[in-house]
Formats: sequence, C-alpha cells, structure tokens
Amino acid sequence: MPIVECVPNFSEGRRQDVVDRIVAAITAVPGVSLLGAESDPDHNRSVITLAGEPEAVLQGAFEGCKTAAALIDLRQHKGEHPRMGATDVIPFVPISGITMAECIELADRLGQRIGTELGIPVFMYAEAAKRPERANLADVRAGEFEGLREEIGRNSHRTPDYGPEKIHESAGATAVGARFFLIAYNVNLDTRDVKLAKRIAKAIREKDGGMPAVKAMGFDLPAENCVQVSMNLVDYRKTSPAQVFQRIAELAEAEGVQVKNSEIVGLMPQEALELCARQMMESKKLRSMEGAGQIWLNQFAAETLKLKDFVPDEQVIELKLEDFMASDLQQFPYLAGVNDFLRDLASDKPTPGGGAAAAVLGATGIALGEMVGNLTIGRKKYADVQDIIQQAMAHLTPMRDRMLTMFAEDARAFEAFGEAGKLPKDTDEQKAARGKAMQEALKNATLTPDQTAALGVEAFKHLFEIAKVGNKHAISDCGVGALSLYACIKAAVQNMWINLPGIKDEDFKGKYTARANEYEKEAQRLLDETLKVVRAAIGG
Repeated sequence: MPIVECVPNFSEGRRQDVVDRIVAAITAVPGVSLLGAESDPDHNRSVITLAGEPEAVLQGAFEGCKTAAALIDLRQHKGEHPRMGATDVIPFVPISGITMAECIELADRLGQRIGTELGIPVFMYAEAAKRPERANLADVRAGEFEGLREEIGRNSHRTPDYGPEKIHESAGATAVGARFFLIAYNVNLDTRDVKLAKRIAKAIREKDGGMPAVKAMGFDLPAENCVQVSMNLVDYRKTSPAQVFQRIAELAEAEGVQVKNSEIVGLMPQEALELCARQMMESKKLRSMEGAGQIWLNQFAAETLKLKDFVPDEQVIELKLEDFMASDLQQFPYLAGVNDFLRDLASDKPTPGGGAAAAVLGATGIALGEMVGNLTIGRKKYADVQDIIQQAMAHLTPMRDRMLTMFAEDARAFEAFGEAGKLPKDTDEQKAARGKAMQEALKNATLTPDQTAALGVEAFKHLFEIAKVGNKHAISDCGVGALSLYACIKAAVQNMWINLPGIKDEDFKGKYTARANEYEKEAQRLLDETLKVVRAAIGG
C-alpha cells in the first residue's frame, strides 16, 4: 500500500479552537491518519502532519486549506515566522510504495484545486517547482503576505502557477510542493540577545556559506525567556540535527552563551535519530554503538541533543506509522501474521530465508488456483466443467498445507548444516566425522528444495487445468498463481544450485542436477501455456 506524508503549515498558533477545527476537517477524510499537530504561539504557526494513501491525503490537505481560508485572516496575523498564506505551505513527502514523481503529480493536482476551487493563488515549489527560481521556498515567500499582495498582477516574476493573479484578500497565497523528508529543528540559547541568534543563523545557513541543506533564522522567544535558532534541515544526510547542534553550541560558547535546549517540531525518521546518536558518540569519543538497541539509541540522541519534550513514539515517523499500520491490521487481521513473517525474513537471522520464501510463494500460487476453482464450482455457466474443476481441486487443496511444511523443513535443513559446521576438527577422526556430517547436511539441504520444486510443478499442472476452464472473471488470478508457482520452483531450484557444488557424491550430484534442470524446463513450459490461456481469455 502506498503511503505518502503531507505536512501543511498553517498561520495560526495561538487560537487552539481554530487549529482544532482545521485538524478536524483534515481527519474527517476517511483514510487519513494524523501523525502530529504542533502549535507555536511565538511563531503563531501550526504544523500538521498527516499520512495515508495518496488520494485520501490529497483530499485531507485540501479540506484543511479550505477550512483555514475560512478561519484565518492574514491581515490580522502577526508572528515571528515568515508567512504568505493562511495555509502557508503544503509539501508531499514519499514514505513507502510511492515515488517522488508521484508526489509531484499529487502536488500539482492539489495546487490546481486550491487555485480553481478556493480562489487562492498557488506557487509550486521544491521538486514540484515549474520554474527553477521557485525551488527554494524562501524565494517564493519573499516579501511575505504584504509584499506579495503588492506584486501579484504587477510583477510577472510573481505570477502564480495556479489560481487568480491577485492575492486572496484574507487567505493570501499558498506554496504546494514535493520534497525529501525535512526536519524542523530549533536550538534555544540561554540568552535574550536576539542579535546573537541571528548571527549564528546566518553563519550556519547554506545560502550564506554555512552548512549544506540548512535554512536558519534567529528569533526572540519572550515566552521562553530565551532566543532561538530556528532551522529547516532539508536533507539530514548532508547536515543532521547533531551536526548543527554542535556547531551552534560552538558559536554560542565563543560568546559566553550556553545551549538551553533544542526541539524537533513535528516528526523525524528513525534513520536520522540513529545518525545523530552515532555522530554524538563519535564527537564524545564514546564506545561503538554496535549492538545498541533502538530504545537506547533514541534516548541517547535525545539526551545529548537536549531535546525538549521529545517523545519517540509520537515523533519518530516509523514508530508513529506503526499505529497507522495497526488500523489496517485491525481491518485485515491476517496481515499481522504476514507482517510478522516479513519482519523475520528481513532480519539478520539466517532463517527464514530463500527456502521459506519459495514455500510461501508456492502456497500463494496454490491458493489462487483454489480461489478460481471455488469461484467456478456451483456456477450454472460452468456446469459442464464441474467435474474437471473438482478433480483439480481435490489434488490442489491438500498441496497447500504440504507446501507450507516445506517452510519448516528448509529451516531445519539449514540449521543442521550449521550444527555440522560447529563440530570439532582438532583430530583426523574429528575432521572425518565433521566432513561426513557436513556432506549429509548438504544433501538434506538439497533434498528439501527438491521436494518444494517437485510439489510446485505438480501443483502447477492442476492450476493449468483450472485456468483452461475456470471462471473467466477471475482468470487473471490464475495468471498471478502461475507466476507465483513459477517463482516458487525457480527459487527452490536456486537453493539446489547453491548446495550441489559442495557435494562430493558424484552420483547424487548428477541425479539432482538433472532434476533441477527438468524442474526449470517444466516450470517454463507450464508458465508459457498457462499465461497463453489467461491472455486469450482476457482478450476474448
């Protein structure tokens, strides 16, 4: 399932009732998950983070913009943060199963809707920029609401990409774009010297020759009795929060000022937090973090960066998305088991591995063949093929459980080989015993995928029979089942090939080399014939 993140910024951080109504409008859209909502009264700005499938997130962002336009009047708005719109900026960020190009397309569609339906001028920025000079948000927002109000319609360089060529009287203008994951990071200094904060901001921001991928400004925070270096880190791989924290601390200390604390506004990736932990350990010349758990790393990063009110479960996007994914797992409980298997498969443990994956692919192909059979049995239109389908199903259904048992057989075979490799080899007798055990383990490790491949070929034959006469409305599922069984057989044979070269028994090696070749040949034949039937049915 594709998941996109969207982080609209609204020019309101003091009236909680207004922020709540905007959030309510966004989350009323089915499929939208609220990941965060942070308001800052000094900046008079709120950052809302939502995620979900692309269409739902697009609609949620539109509803938020629409509501903000009705509730926020920029003519009455004052705050530390630069702004040009009630909804100031709406970026889309790819999370999983979605490309940057698709995020650009989403941004473009949203920009058109806001311009057409809400009458708000829209400027496309970042990766979605239609003009090179609009890639940088700061350049788009130059002059803020008041300056833009005077220039739109008079200066061709300020012509919006969508919407009217005049500022919206109260809602201003909006920037819509697509970008890499941005971390909003602030460092608070224990002083009221705002000029110091501005000097440090200038020293570290990229455009003034500072650190790469850093945008920074200095602010006075009367409510906190301190000043702040407020930053957008537009690519934490180039400059991380840890690196910029250390640089700010050095510059402040040179003028006799200490860092009071820092804060993450919104969310950040787990990768970025672990990067910070590693960099802080290196700077403090501490021991390697190899083997350190995620919880420890997150806590270490939070402590060394003096992060204020940082809650990993709420602010680390992967941890937050676990709740989002949990809603899908509640709707489709069986996904929990699939997810557990995939996590184990992705781990650094040797089992489950390719053999287990082959068995799961085979069971999937069998199940799809069964599904088409079940959608054919009892249908009047297919009355004359009931016997053929039932006979194929009688063979196919028991094979599903047998195929899944190969999952465990593969793990046992691998573990047996590992145990054989641990046997002592100090004496000639021990070496001989170890060599014999390893040869037997290699043979067993070949026999297991051989059984998987043989079972896959047999199942494939029955799926082919169902494909020839089965329900044409579900025939594409036979095609997917055929591809799954083909992958199962090829994967099983791959596991045979990896073991055969190490076997010294030439008769065994010759026999199973021939069998492996035959499995591949038969799998290709069955795939070609099945897909030919499927394509003919679809075309007809």
